[in-house]
Amino acid sequence: MAIQLKMPALSPTMEEGTLAKWLVKKGDRIEPGDIIAEIETDKATMEFEAIDEGVVADIAIEAGTENVKVGTVIATLAEDGEDADSIAAAPAAQVAPTQSTAPEAAAAPTASAAKAEAAPAASPIPAASGSRVLASPLAKRIAEGKGIDLSTVKGSGPNGRIVKADVEGAKPGAAAPTATASAASAPSPAASSAPATSDIPHSAEKLSNMRKTIARRLTESKQQVPHIYLTVDVRLDALLKLRAELNDSLAKSGVKLSVNDLLIKALAKSLLAVPKCNVQFAGDQLLSFSRADISVAVSIPAGLITPIVVDAGEKSISKISTEMKDLAARARDGKLAPHEFQGGTASLSNMGMYGIKQFEAVINPPQGMIMAIGAGEKRPYVVDDALQIATIMSATGSFDHRAIDGADGAQLMQVFKDLVEKPLGLLA
Repeated sequence: MAIQLKMPALSPTMEEGTLAKWLVKKGDRIEPGDIIAEIETDKATMEFEAIDEGVVADIAIEAGTENVKVGTVIATLAEDGEDADSIAAAPAAQVAPTQSTAPEAAAAPTASAAKAEAAPAASPIPAASGSRVLASPLAKRIAEGKGIDLSTVKGSGPNGRIVKADVEGAKPGAAAPTATASAASAPSPAASSAPATSDIPHSAEKLSNMRKTIARRLTESKQQVPHIYLTVDVRLDALLKLRAELNDSLAKSGVKLSVNDLLIKALAKSLLAVPKCNVQFAGDQLLSFSRADISVAVSIPAGLITPIVVDAGEKSISKISTEMKDLAARARDGKLAPHEFQGGTASLSNMGMYGIKQFEAVINPPQGMIMAIGAGEKRPYVVDDALQIATIMSATGSFDHRAIDGADGAQLMQVFKDLVEKPLGLLA
């Protein structure tokens, strides 16, 4: 019996992804453990490993297709003794009647989403009759780029579906007159939703899966999570002195600590000291964590990702430093596994390297808090009842007020300040 390969859920929260690349083609034989495709999630590009053996009879979703829902049939394998050609020619519903295999239905939202997100620009006019044209998402994109009216193209795919090969050799044609007239008399949905500044010279770039996820999650956070912000000024001189001494002693081992490494440790120890802040709101429950896993914001070309230092409160600073360098490097290469960036009990975001004095970070749901770190700078500061020049850093905690009371958040900020200003406690 034919085997359907479906879009896998490569992380607990994955709902859709981009089928970035096929590593096999129709007619290839695959074995369990073979890497057959590369799939782009909202955070990384991951390999899809086969668990069955057989011959690739049909590829239902072409490489480059975006917004493929988890569970969508992307390919079909023929088992030993089966005729691969007959399987490929049969409608997907006949391969396994109990499974939904409607790649056309899955592709439809992709096409409409692409139109909605595209820049205001001329695009090919759809069929004058208004009837739906069956075409793969890749074929539609190629047709749009070449100005081809898909209603004039004959499809060679299953059920007359237009595929990549059909449009690559096609020539641009004139749009149907009735469609042109209709377009001239009434604005298209894309035009009606265009920004008021669309007449200003600009470029447009389609949002990546990561950027879409960032936009959705942070919007949900600001709309659904009542934020409370608490800021303290922290004297850094003692921490900077300790860091220099530690780096001198660690030089032979090739470890070089950053200020951020020490702040990760300080936040973790603060959460363990004030457990009422190491929590998460979960509807009618409050989850309290017995260890501090710190998600650290790392900027990458595609957006922002938060690799996690697990159990940072119990790890040495040198271990935290080594782990963070590895996690950050693999984050920029898109090589993190889901468990390395999903989870965490609290987050730390440091923008001090950009000279930002103070800011308020958005909570990374479902976490209960995030610490925002500003730049350390020389400021007048009262030390031992005398006005001096000291290196001062502003730290702002954003707390989910559903789970964390203001007084508890204030206590956490005070413990954090004390640990940074008396940093030998980080080594205890």
